[in-house]
Amino acid sequence: MKMDVNLETGKRIFKTVSSGGVGIFRTDVGYAIVGQSAPAIERIFIHKKRSYDKPCGCFGSLEMFDELIECTPQARDFVHSVVGVYGLPLSIVGRFRPEHPIIANADPFAVKHGTKGGTIDLLMNVGPIHDEIARLALKSGKGVWGSSANMSLGGSKYDFETIEPELRNAVDTAIDGGVTRYSNSKGFGSSIIDLDTFRPFRIGIKFEEICSVAKADFDVEIPIEVSA
Repeated sequence: MKMDVNLETGKRIFKTVSSGGVGIFRTDVGYAIVGQSAPAIERIFIHKKRSYDKPCGCFGSLEMFDELIECTPQARDFVHSVVGVYGLPLSIVGRFRPEHPIIANADPFAVKHGTKGGTIDLLMNVGPIHDEIARLALKSGKGVWGSSANMSLGGSKYDFETIEPELRNAVDTAIDGGVTRYSNSKGFGSSIIDLDTFRPFRIGIKFEEICSVAKADFDVEIPIEVSA
């Protein structure tokens, strides 16, 4: 039987983070750096030189979204349409259920630096490696947390070789997956939409298409001004 490289890569990264390590891998919207334990997440902030005022995100799926996020029926249908029907990459900021295992089982350090004001940034549909990591996270009840694999303010990296060497060399597992599916002229990753207001936290990859889905299917105008 032929080995699925993407699934094997996802399993390898998940094994790394489950053992307390830090991993770098390719998503469709840029390379990502991830961890699970408090020391691993702290290493991500330190090695990226990332401000602790900027929470990291959680790597998820539609199934995780449905279990974890509390939102209006319209917002839920919007996410399912963007991700499930149109197949677009999407990050959302939504209110989480604190009793869900992804939160309840997480180290308090991860919750402190991966959530803000009762909300969480959940990334969905950014490729098969990510999807396998999200599947294993939901199955185990242990979330995977992280951000883009670049030095802070350095812009997302769409080719493994462009990741700063000091960051690549600082992790336990770094996998060269080639060039990413999508890129952005400003170095952004996924577009991030606030489900409470439908305002963008970040205008990134596939933003115009996401806005088109919101307008055509839900008569919602997503503004081009980024939320503060």
